[in-house]
Amino acid sequence: MFINNFDPVAIQIFSLEIRWYSLAYIFGIIFAWIYCKKILINDQNYSKLFDDLISYIIIGIILGGRLGYVLFYNAKYYLNNLIEIPMIWQGGMSFHGGLIGVLFATIIFSNKHNVNKYIFLDLIAVSAPIGIFLGRISNFINSELYGRETDVFWSVVFTKVDNVGRHPSQIYEAFLEGLILFIIMFLFTKKNYLLRPGLISSLFLIFYSLFRFAIEFYRVPDKQIGFIFLNLTMGQIISLIFFCFGFYLFSLKKNENK
Repeated sequence: MFINNFDPVAIQIFSLEIRWYSLAYIFGIIFAWIYCKKILINDQNYSKLFDDLISYIIIGIILGGRLGYVLFYNAKYYLNNLIEIPMIWQGGMSFHGGLIGVLFATIIFSNKHNVNKYIFLDLIAVSAPIGIFLGRISNFINSELYGRETDVFWSVVFTKVDNVGRHPSQIYEAFLEGLILFIIMFLFTKKNYLLRPGLISSLFLIFYSLFRFAIEFYRVPDKQIGFIFLNLTMGQIISLIFFCFGFYLFSLKKNENK
């Protein structure tokens, strides 16, 4: 059993607090950008366009992640407290919402520059697990999105929550949605799937959704929602929707690229 009593604040300078979650976003974007620029992109024109796309991605992550959390997970509360919607420093971001935000941001950017949106979406899909990994580690440090009660020997007591042994579901997610998914995406790039725009994006949706759906069985549902249908959580239901969309996109792009 491991005792988690980490401080969510990484750096404090007088009254200024820099939290691990903020650093996860910052370094996740930086490392993903470097990975795409130095390893994946060979065309100078696309390399420069990708630099310009980063600002769109950041806006998409923040707006989509926040609005996704508000709409998917806590709509009733925020309808009565509209002024708190922009207060992202108080916590509350949705990965699926951020994904939708990035999708719209990339479509807008690609249409503006008259390029195939799937070229950039594939690059984002290949590098996204880097940010996911860092984000889930910061969730663990922050004692949030914790797991259900268990007595397995690797259980974790989150002292900021209670004194009960729980599944470290954040670590499960960091491993599957971060490390394993990164390896899977990397292997697809070795098969030249980046030359077939849209395939890697669809495979990312399929594998992420499968991993997220499975891990939700070990994660405590959001207390304001609980279980929704057939003992499934909101995260699992949204993952099923994204899985179906990913499977449809894969079928479409596979036939299109033959």
